[in-house]
Amino acid sequence: MTDKELLTLAAKAAGIELMKNFMVPNTVARKKDGWLWAPLTDDGDALRLAVKLRLNMEFFHDELWVFYDEVDLFVEVYDDDPYAATRRAIVRAAAEIGRGME
Repeated sequence: MTDKELLTLAAKAAGIELMKNFMVPNTVARKKDGWLWAPLTDDGDALRLAVKLRLNMEFFHDELWVFYDEVDLFVEVYDDDPYAATRRAIVRAAAEIGRGME
């Protein structure tokens, strides 16, 4: 799934309306209110998304597991950058929730 598809579905899950041509650079979207939204690169946006969707996360050695309603959605392995892996896991889980809303 592309970053654009991930952001589109994650925004849907969170009830965030994006502008029609919303991609600014590859990992940043513009919301209808004009604000930028970048949960793939911004820790704050990713955390707000996780809180909004009530995602649970568990860290095991070099893996991050993301759960929603007690179902594990994604396991993300991180190497050098656990923060980037955490943001991506949150967005992937949100996208899966958004896909279920279609």
